[in-house]
Amino acid sequence: MREERKEDVSAGSPRFFCFGLGFSALNLAERLQARGWQVAGTTRTVEKAAALRERGIEVWLFDNETPLADPAAALAGSDYLLSSVPPSADGDPVLNAHAQDIAKLHPLSWVGYLSTTGVYGNADGGWVDEDSRIHPSGTRGQRRADAEAAWLELHRTEGLPVHLFRLAGIYGPGRNQLESLRKGKARRLHKPGQVFSRIHVDDIAKVLEASMANSYPGRAYNVCDDDPSDPAEVVTHAAELLGVEPPPLVPFEEADLSPMARSFYDDNKRVCNRRIKEELGVRLDYPDYRSGLKALLKT
Repeated sequence: MREERKEDVSAGSPRFFCFGLGFSALNLAERLQARGWQVAGTTRTVEKAAALRERGIEVWLFDNETPLADPAAALAGSDYLLSSVPPSADGDPVLNAHAQDIAKLHPLSWVGYLSTTGVYGNADGGWVDEDSRIHPSGTRGQRRADAEAAWLELHRTEGLPVHLFRLAGIYGPGRNQLESLRKGKARRLHKPGQVFSRIHVDDIAKVLEASMANSYPGRAYNVCDDDPSDPAEVVTHAAELLGVEPPPLVPFEEADLSPMARSFYDDNKRVCNRRIKEELGVRLDYPDYRSGLKALLKT
């Protein structure tokens, strides 16, 4: 039986530390900061570190080749810890450099790892949930699966309250098909039966906050909306919102794609999000791409 822990995230002034203050993690960090939390984390460049410090965030440099210069000082006093750093061929860089430093942080209230629905691999358009087999299609998915296992090992061996969040395709302000169309970079590819799941960046933060408030250590969560859809349909709808012609529909076999871009189409699945609703009580602000794009059109 898993341990259930309920936290009052509004009490006091908790400290949140994030390895990798990227698009999704920074959105959460700023929401917490607005509620009076102490926020700290890492970035890879001196320039971005300076910009984040101007926003009141305590920042440390970290990447695959650069561990924290003073991990004890960086992590001291952290109540909640998140990692959004992707694994490399050598494994999870956060755990490679700082697993023992993190293990010393007892009592941490909550630990989160941002993974991907790519760990499920291909389901030929069928549904997957958190109990589905982990069977990645390619190298990137396998690295994510291995990283998940490594974080869960910290839960098992050190008692850390680790949670896994398997994110679908992320979109939000400045990163969506409306912007792609405006910049002339949108493509409409036709691959019969292909669907992708998506999630608005604000709903990612909402799920993470819900987990922080109602923690189930060792648990995994799919973070996606209610409407797995043909990616070409999303581009068409975005064009309708902008009042422009959509780009031409190109057969997938004829598309000039990089190997990485083509690999995304290797997996075809519908991802179930029932657990975030039933266990965490999450009600998505953007349950489908239509509501999400409509809101982004106004920003």
